[in-house]
Formats: sequence, structure tokens, C-alpha cells
Amino acid sequence: MSTPLILACVWVLVATATALLPLRRQMLPGLALLVSAPVLLVWIGLLHGVWVVLAALAGFVSLFRRPLWYLTRRAAGVPVAPPHEEARE
Repeated sequence: MSTPLILACVWVLVATATALLPLRRQMLPGLALLVSAPVLLVWIGLLHGVWVVLAALAGFVSLFRRPLWYLTRRAAGVPVAPPHEEARE
């Protein structure tokens, strides 16, 4: 198995462990994972092609669907409640 695929597996394990943390402790590791994912996806794409990247992208979107939804709505200018207020509803 190649280095980027091994790192992608480690990324998934770290993301899963981060999801188990209380919400207030998820921000810093979650942000690091969110920033590192595109770099890892490009590296995987360069070595393995489009189909492997699409599978990895599906896993990334699956793990980060709520933060990505929030950031997409903010970028579009749609008013949204901060993430910590949505968790209380």
C-alpha cells in the first residue's frame, strides 16, 4: 500500500477519534483534519487516479458533512446559527 493511502487510513482513524470528543474539544483537531484533507486527496490523486480520489472524497464528505454544510451556507451568504447553537436544538 502506498504512503498516501496509509496516511488516509490514519486520517480516518484520527477523524473518528475526534468525533468521539466533546464538541468544545473537537474544533482544533477537526480544523487540522479539514485543512489536511485536500492535500491528502491531491496526493492520492496524483498516484492512484480519479476513481480512488472519488472514493476518498466520499469518505471525507461523509465524516465532515455537518461542518462542510455549515461552511457552504456561510460562503453562500445564507444566515446560519453557529455550530455550538445547532447542537443544542
